[in-house]
Amino acid sequence: MAGMICPAPVEITYRNMRFLIAHNPTNASLNKFLQELKKNGVTTIVRVCEATYNTAILEKEGIQVLDWPFDDGTPPSSQIVEKWLNLVKMKFRENPGCCIAVHCVCGLGRGPVLVALALIEGGMKYEDAVQFIRQKRRGAFNSKQLLYLENYRPKMCLRFRNTRNNCFLQ
Repeated sequence: MAGMICPAPVEITYRNMRFLIAHNPTNASLNKFLQELKKNGVTTIVRVCEATYNTAILEKEGIQVLDWPFDDGTPPSSQIVEKWLNLVKMKFRENPGCCIAVHCVCGLGRGPVLVALALIEGGMKYEDAVQFIRQKRRGAFNSKQLLYLENYRPKMCLRFRNTRNNCFLQ
């Protein structure tokens, strides 16, 4: 990440969901990152890139860190998508108003893709989700990721209560 200029963290809010898209902190920048997480009420971080910092300080502050890495520039595996959607359902049902942080190296590809999936599952068309995120996160998504989002078929799990698949209300 040395020499790269990454955008500041941004909050994406849609219906009852709040996300913070960020870039990858280092041990040296972890205290500043922690302050940003606290300011936004983050309870969980999903790290989708290789680990570059020790999670102990965050966990000591009550922030859960989940490591679900996948390759830069690519869409997530179906297993990661399933874990992500289950996390989103559980967190916003159990703790409305909380915020889930997600970060990759610069916060322009892998992190925004996961947030876009949640927005699509919440009822947005893929084009609207991409535009919504890009308004706050210029440069988000590469062409491979855009094609993945365009072809993604939502399970409609975050849109309405359905006891069969354990979803929750908007």
